Amino acid sequence: MDTILQRCDLNGGGPKYRAVVLAIRDAISAKDLAEGDKLPPVRELAWRLGITPGTVARAYSILTDEGVLTAEVGRGTFVAGPPAPVASIKWNTAHAAEDTDQVSLFSPKLPDVGQVALIRDAFSRLSERPAQDLLNYPTSRAFAPARRAVLRWLEGSVLGPVCEQDIVLSHGGQSAISLVMQAVLKGGRPVVMVEHLSYPGFRRAAELLRAEVVSVPMDEKGIVPSALEEIARKHGAQLLCTSPEVHNPTGLCTPAERRAEIAKVARRCGFHVMEDDCYRLGRPNAPSYRSYLPEQGWHVSSFSKCLTPSLRVGFAVAPEPHRATLRRTAEYGFFGLASPLAHVTEDILTRQETYRMMDAVRAAFGKYVRAAVNALGGYDLRWHDDVPYLWLMLPQGWRASSFVQAAEAEGVQLRNADEFALRNGNAPHAVRLAINAHVSLSSFESAMGRLRRLLDNPPEQIAV
Repeated sequence: MDTILQRCDLNGGGPKYRAVVLAIRDAISAKDLAEGDKLPPVRELAWRLGITPGTVARAYSILTDEGVLTAEVGRGTFVAGPPAPVASIKWNTAHAAEDTDQVSLFSPKLPDVGQVALIRDAFSRLSERPAQDLLNYPTSRAFAPARRAVLRWLEGSVLGPVCEQDIVLSHGGQSAISLVMQAVLKGGRPVVMVEHLSYPGFRRAAELLRAEVVSVPMDEKGIVPSALEEIARKHGAQLLCTSPEVHNPTGLCTPAERRAEIAKVARRCGFHVMEDDCYRLGRPNAPSYRSYLPEQGWHVSSFSKCLTPSLRVGFAVAPEPHRATLRRTAEYGFFGLASPLAHVTEDILTRQETYRMMDAVRAAFGKYVRAAVNALGGYDLRWHDDVPYLWLMLPQGWRASSFVQAAEAEGVQLRNADEFALRNGNAPHAVRLAINAHVSLSSFESAMGRLRRLLDNPPEQIAV
């Protein structure tokens, strides 16, 4: 018991049960708790920590669901043995070593570092679940283990106080965005604010709800707070959609002090803030808006960009006062995520292999990013090792539309900055290059070389 007591930081912020979970995990990692060791009874540990027995029971339940602990009726709770190996982390040559002259850089393409085998194994294990799990409609109670698994996935995010009841599973990040909008927006013509350049899915989701979309000016740190307040008050805006960690498409990160300013504007004006965190592959650089705005901040994520987009699983995290509204929105709209997908999500997100694979994906993407920087670094290029796309401001002589056409003629497909602006907005002459790890590194380097030659030789200009 002493090793748990020493590691349990109940003053570090966040729910107390998470502190117990982390303390037990740390003790096992440090080998102070070994396979077969019996954990202290719930009431005894709760008394020593000065917390309720229900808090300790919840921590034990989470770790049991993850397979870290095992509970035996009448005997107690024990440290489980290591999980059986699922899949070795290796490149799948069908995905990662294709040599081709046609390279699409429209959206990121993930390497297979073992997740295909892991997903196949998860579906195999799904077939062994009790029949009742595959015969009934989804229920909030049945999805509790999956939501707790999502909590583990989100552990690195600074979200403020959060519990599994704040989470709703959705059919991908785009579905989560739509759910949040349905939960927040009211009236006949609500107004949604987006960054001047922003993820097109924000606009599409808003348009489906017949909402008006207005853009907010940006600078090198992200949204300009003074402009945000002016626009919010002028339009009576109800929601701001933003990507502060990895801005899509430019890749910039909004620093903590700017986020704090934006949160103050949101409190003064009364609008909600939805943060899209789907593209972040590493640790966050600053707290989420949900931590700044416990009554107005919403967080959206998925594992599409770092494991696989094929399963279409996303997560929306509501502020505590609105979690029931978000849950009703999902249940009334589609009865919740399909039960088999929820069970597979729980399986995948509780395996340690999953988190090692995320590290391998980041390392693989980093090789491609550095290849792009080696070829294009002499130009105005924004990039990060763990961001799966780059933002290229074109040199004088190139218009974005012309450059995209010229690149496609060379077998390289890019996204024009116009695709990230409102129809009546002005976009810079820039392009987004997504990392495609389905092609070999040599093919990717060849594509970068072709883009470099285009940049070095802009069309001739005729003075009039």
